Amino acid sequence: MEIAVIGAGALGGTFATLLARAGHTVTVTARGPALAVIQAEGISLTGAFGAVRQHPLALERLARTPQLTLVCTKAQDAAAAIGENARVLDGSPVIVVQNGLDGVRTAGALLPRSDCFGALSIIAANYAAPGRVTVTTAAPTYLGRGTGVADAATLAWRDVLGDAVPTLALDNFVGAQWTKLVVNMLNALPAITGMSVQAVVDHPGLRRVMTDSMRETVRVGMKNGVRFGSLQGLGDRPLRAFSRLPTVLGQVLPLRLRTRMGDVPNLGSTQQSLNRGQLTEVDYLNGAVVREAALAGVRVPVNELLTALVHEVEARGVPLAPPDVLERFAALRR
Repeated sequence: MEIAVIGAGALGGTFATLLARAGHTVTVTARGPALAVIQAEGISLTGAFGAVRQHPLALERLARTPQLTLVCTKAQDAAAAIGENARVLDGSPVIVVQNGLDGVRTAGALLPRSDCFGALSIIAANYAAPGRVTVTTAAPTYLGRGTGVADAATLAWRDVLGDAVPTLALDNFVGAQWTKLVVNMLNALPAITGMSVQAVVDHPGLRRVMTDSMRETVRVGMKNGVRFGSLQGLGDRPLRAFSRLPTVLGQVLPLRLRTRMGDVPNLGSTQQSLNRGQLTEVDYLNGAVVREAALAGVRVPVNELLTALVHEVEARGVPLAPPDVLERFAALRR
């Protein structure tokens, strides 16, 4: 099958390489040094899926209509990337592999004749350099759309992707996006401090802040009538129970997620963007919680400050020391 992957970062590189290994004809879009490296050397994948090198066709933008497209850009880049390729994509099926809540809606608005799906990938992958990706955790990808039961088209694309990477079809995909948003609260503090996700969770003070950001996210979803979808052993009932726990007991959630990661340092996608000198997608993660809270008429001070601190580190180019971060959060409670 002819499959396009828009974006050749950590996840895009992973999907492109594994799909090519499974026998599909893969085209990736990339820019700058990454485009030149992939054209000359292909993409090298190491880690949990094994050592793989594939040579997909690499272009700045798509030249022909594929049978399926995966959009693997950061959330803030999705609209521009889809728009640049809309002429050849509109009418062709698209799967948006992305964090946040807006990806499928964005694709549907720009590609009104396309069948649009979302994918939530739990794969932990580090972008080591242009054309080089290391997978630290091989985990499933969850595919779906809407709030109902997974339809026949979702099941068919699950089978296509499943030849390359473990893929599950999801009921209540929108609810699962909210569950993944809770999990993505792992991202901000590593970016702010320059520490790995595991090191942040192991730090008692930072773990408490992370727990509070997760609790705010769940409570905003509940306020907006969200029924959380099943993902990584989490779901509506466990998350609602988590939201009622005192912070000291609620810390079991980030500790549980940390256990699943193993000991290979996971930087998180937000910190990886900072390390490459790029803007982060924090406005589509913690910032999404802030926006949804405003719609519900509530405040989320922890996520507001996390969003501001990530932007501060973006501007400074230097991470903040944990004591300085904790002092900023202590000021919220005064």
